[in-house]
Amino acid sequence: MKYKFKNFIYDFSVRTHLMAILNVTPDSFSDGGKYYDGKLKLDKILNDAVQCEKDGADFIDIGGESTRPGSESISIDEELSRVIPVIEILKNKIKIPISIDTYKSEVAEEALKTGAEIVNDISGFKFDEKISKITAKYNATCILMHIKGTPRDMQKNPEYKNVLTEVYDYLSDSIDIAKKEGIQQIITDPGIGFGKTLEQNLTLIKNISLFRKLNCPVLLGASNKSFIDKITPTEVSERLSGTISANVSGIFKGANILRVHNVKENFRAMKIADEIKFNTI
Repeated sequence: MKYKFKNFIYDFSVRTHLMAILNVTPDSFSDGGKYYDGKLKLDKILNDAVQCEKDGADFIDIGGESTRPGSESISIDEELSRVIPVIEILKNKIKIPISIDTYKSEVAEEALKTGAEIVNDISGFKFDEKISKITAKYNATCILMHIKGTPRDMQKNPEYKNVLTEVYDYLSDSIDIAKKEGIQQIITDPGIGFGKTLEQNLTLIKNISLFRKLNCPVLLGASNKSFIDKITPTEVSERLSGTISANVSGIFKGANILRVHNVKENFRAMKIADEIKFNTI
């Protein structure tokens, strides 16, 4: 399963790939304020993005609005003011594909104009009907995630009759939307932590191979999520070992891409898991 980007062709069938997270927000659950505290920390952003690439990241995902549980939406202008200068400065400094983490068509379009190659939509093209058309217009890749509700209310007692079939059907519908617009390169994400209980998150990770039946690469976004705290109580800054455990489990269950905060450590764990899984030595 090969996807082509400006500088790379990635074959998701031969190894696991890594997506680095870079949130330019004051309030993201794990790295809020690290790169933006009312003002962009462009030097730090640039240095860390370059380091992520050196440490093994295959993609870098830029987000300008927090979608943590309970978060409120920000204006399009505010989101643009955060992400566009970052894409502008990174596009000539790193070779790996840049992803824009947004569900707003206006933000997606400006990001793609500026140099992003991927639209990562937490709603799976369900919040803004124009975003699929924008993605297709620029011949971009999309990441379609499942969410139940909105970030503001998604963790208020999420209920499913069957979490696996409901997430599968939601993503299947999102893929249909993308294909109807002619989008060729589609990645799916079951949305760990986005409207799920601990048990539902674990069920999704344990059965992530199910989503391979949608015939798209599958992304696992477990990094530093609160389900880790529910198993082994830890502060967000201390969830690396739990993240690696979940990610390695995901690799053996069928995940193709891991979306992570700590690239170097996850890359090393991924390499060992890949050697065992793919027997590449």
